[in-house]
Amino acid sequence: MDEQVTVTELPLPKYTLNEEQERKEILRQYRALLRSLRTKLKRGDKELVRRAFEMAVEAHKTMRRKSGEPYILHPLDVARICVEEIGLGVRSTICALLHDTVEDTDITLEDVEREFGNEIARIVDGLTKISNVIDTNTSAQAENFKKILLTLTDDPRVILIKLADRLHNMRTLDYMKREKQLKIASETVWVYAPLAHRMGLYNIKTELEDLSMKYLEPEAYKDIARKLAETKRERTRYINEFIKPLKEKLQKGDFNFEIYGRPKSIHSIWNKIKKKAVAFEEVYDLFAIRVILNSPPEKEKEDCWKVYSMITDEYTPSPERMRDWLSNPKSNGYEALHTTVMGPQGKWVEVQIRTRRMNEIAEKGLAAHYKYKEGSNDEDRFDKWFGQIREVISSQDTDTVDFLQDFKTSFLVEEIFIYTPRGDVKMLPIGSTALDFAFSIHSAIGSKCIGAKVNHKLVPISYKLRSGDQVEIITSNKQKPTEDWLNFVVTAKARSKIKDSLKEDRRRIADEGKYIAQRKLEGMGAAFNQHNIEELVNFYKLPSQLDLFYNIAIKQNDLKELKEFNLLGDKLEAPKPQKTVTEVKIETDYKPQPNKKDSELIIFGESSDKIMYSLAKCCNPIPGDDVFGFVSTGKGLIIHRTNCPNATQMMANYGHRIVKTKWAKNKEISFLTGLKIVGMDDVGVINKITNVISGEMRVNIAALTIESGEGIFHGSIKVFVHDKEELEELVTRLKQLNGIHTVDRFDAEEEK
Repeated sequence: MDEQVTVTELPLPKYTLNEEQERKEILRQYRALLRSLRTKLKRGDKELVRRAFEMAVEAHKTMRRKSGEPYILHPLDVARICVEEIGLGVRSTICALLHDTVEDTDITLEDVEREFGNEIARIVDGLTKISNVIDTNTSAQAENFKKILLTLTDDPRVILIKLADRLHNMRTLDYMKREKQLKIASETVWVYAPLAHRMGLYNIKTELEDLSMKYLEPEAYKDIARKLAETKRERTRYINEFIKPLKEKLQKGDFNFEIYGRPKSIHSIWNKIKKKAVAFEEVYDLFAIRVILNSPPEKEKEDCWKVYSMITDEYTPSPERMRDWLSNPKSNGYEALHTTVMGPQGKWVEVQIRTRRMNEIAEKGLAAHYKYKEGSNDEDRFDKWFGQIREVISSQDTDTVDFLQDFKTSFLVEEIFIYTPRGDVKMLPIGSTALDFAFSIHSAIGSKCIGAKVNHKLVPISYKLRSGDQVEIITSNKQKPTEDWLNFVVTAKARSKIKDSLKEDRRRIADEGKYIAQRKLEGMGAAFNQHNIEELVNFYKLPSQLDLFYNIAIKQNDLKELKEFNLLGDKLEAPKPQKTVTEVKIETDYKPQPNKKDSELIIFGESSDKIMYSLAKCCNPIPGDDVFGFVSTGKGLIIHRTNCPNATQMMANYGHRIVKTKWAKNKEISFLTGLKIVGMDDVGVINKITNVISGEMRVNIAALTIESGEGIFHGSIKVFVHDKEELEELVTRLKQLNGIHTVDRFDAEEEK
C-alpha cells in the first residue's frame, strides 16, 4: 500500500504559476518512487525516505531547472533511475534525493549525518566531490577524479548514483545552451559512458552514448534514427523469420526461454559506419537476437551451450566471431555466449545467449552482481578490479590530466585474458603489451623485463598481446626502465611504476646538478637561496627546480649564460625583458593575407568581436562547418570542427578553455580541403571530374591523383573552396556523374 500524503502536510514551496498542478506532479513522482521501492522497504524505511524527501523539497524550494520546472523533480527522477534502472535500494534512494543539497543549498554535510547517519553522509559527500570536478582547471579536475575513484572503491554506490544523475541531465539537455550541451555531451562520452560500461550498466551506457551523439553529431544521429525507423517493419519481418525455427527447437528441448531481436544503438551503428567506411545499408548487424533462459544456477553453463549447439545446427556460425564469456566472464561480471551466424537471405546475425541471472547482471550491473553474490566470500573479478584501481590511485602522485587518460586506457576498455606459464589467467585491457603483463605480475618483474616468450616464441617488450596468449617474462638484473617504455604500455600500473623509476633516476642526477649550480652562484658572489633558484628556473623557462638541476647535470643548460645576469646585492635578476620586444615585433610584422586560410576573421562569443585565429591541422575546418574555439597556451585561439577526432577529449578535459564560435561571411578567402572519389574506371572519367570541378564550379584544384586497378579507380583531389555550402554542392554534382560510387571529404593535411 502506498504511503498516504496530503498536499498540506508537505513543506512544498509556494509557486505563483500553476502552484496546485506542480504540487500534484511532485506528489505523483514521490508516490511512483515509493511504488518502485515497495519490495525493498523494511520497517522504518518509509519514514526515512519521507524525511529525505521533505528535506530535499525544503532545501530546493526556491530553485527551478532551466526548463522552468521545480528543481525537486530532478532528485526524484534520479532516485527513480537508481531504483528502477540500476536496482539500488533504500539507502541509495535517500542519497539520490539529497545528492545536490550540500552543494547547492544551505544544508551541510553535518545536517545530513545528524539526520541519516555516517554511511549516507559519506555517499552524499562523494557525490558533492564529483560535482566539483566540472569547470575547474585540469590538474584540479584530475585530482578530484581521483577522489571520485577512491570513493568508488570505498562505496560503488557513489558512482552509480552519479551515473543516474548524469543520465537524467542528458535526458533533459535540450534546455541548455549549445556550448554547454557540447561540453556536457563530450564529458559524458569521454568518461561517464565508459564508466557505465565498466560497471556493467549496458543499457545506461548505450543511452548515454546515443544522447551524447544527438548533440555532438546531430545530422548523423538524425540520419541513422530516420533510417532505423524506415527499416523497422522489414527488420521485424526478418527477425520473425530468423527466430521461428529456433523457437521450435527450444520448445522441443523443454527450455523455459524468451527470444527476441533488439536494434543496435545508433552510436554503435555510427561507429561501425566510420570504422569500416561503409554505408548504413551495408552494416549487417543492425540488430542482435537475444535468447534468455530460465535455468537453475547449477545448469546455467550446460543449458547455454546446449542452446548454442541448437542455433549453430540451424545456422552456420562465423568461427572468428564467437565470444565465450561463460568460461571467462568480464571483470564487470558480464557473462554470456555470443555468436554470429549466417541467417536467411545471406545476412549475418549476432545471437546472444544468457540466463535470467546473467541478463539482470548485464542490464543492472554492479547492483545485481552484489545481489547474487550475497553469502559468498569469494573474491571475484569485480573485487579484483576495485583492488587494482585502489593500488594505482594510492601509488600515483600525478595530478595531471594524464591520470584521466591512464585510467581510461587501463580500466574503461574491453579486456583480453592472458595465461601465465602455470596456467593462471590475468585480465588486461585491450592493447596491452608484454611489458604491461610483466608489471601486472609484479613491479620488480616489470622493471627488469628484457623480453618475453609468447606461446613459446621470443618477442620484444613492446609486443601487443592477444586474448588467449600464454606469456613467460624474461628478466635481467642489469635492466632498468627508460623514457621509451612509456610508449610501450597502456595500463595505469605500468605507467605509474615506470614514471616512479624515472623520477628516482632524475632526482639522483638532479642532486649533482644542484651542487654544480651552488658552486657557480657562490663563485659569482650570489647567494644560493630560493629566490635566486626561482630566478634561474624562470630564466631558463623550465617548469620546476628539479628540471633546472637535472638539465644542469646533463649539460643541457649552460651556466655560462649567467654572466648576462645583473647582480643587485643578493638578488639575481634576468636581463631586461627581451620577450616583450619579440612579441611586439611578431604583432607589428603580421600582415593578414587574404589568400591565407589562417587570416580570416570569425565572430565569437555573444558579442560580434572579430579576432585573429588559426585553423586546427587535425580537422581543417572550413566556413559552414560546426566549429568551436580552443584557447591554447602560446598559439592563441585555434578553431576545431565539433566532430574533430580530438574534440570530445578537449571539451571533457579543458571545458573552461572552449569558446563559442561561428563563421563570418567572407567569400574572398579559399580553404584547402580534400575529396576521396571511388568509381568505375571508364574512358574519360578524369575529364568528367575535372570538368565539373574547374569548368562548372570554377573551383581551383591544388592536387589530383588517380589510381586504378581491376576496373575500379580511387581518386584523391585537393581543392580550394570558399565554404561548406560550396563543398557540398561540389560533392552533389560529382555524385551525379555516371560511374561515381562514393565521394567523401577528407582533411587535406592528413595526407603528406
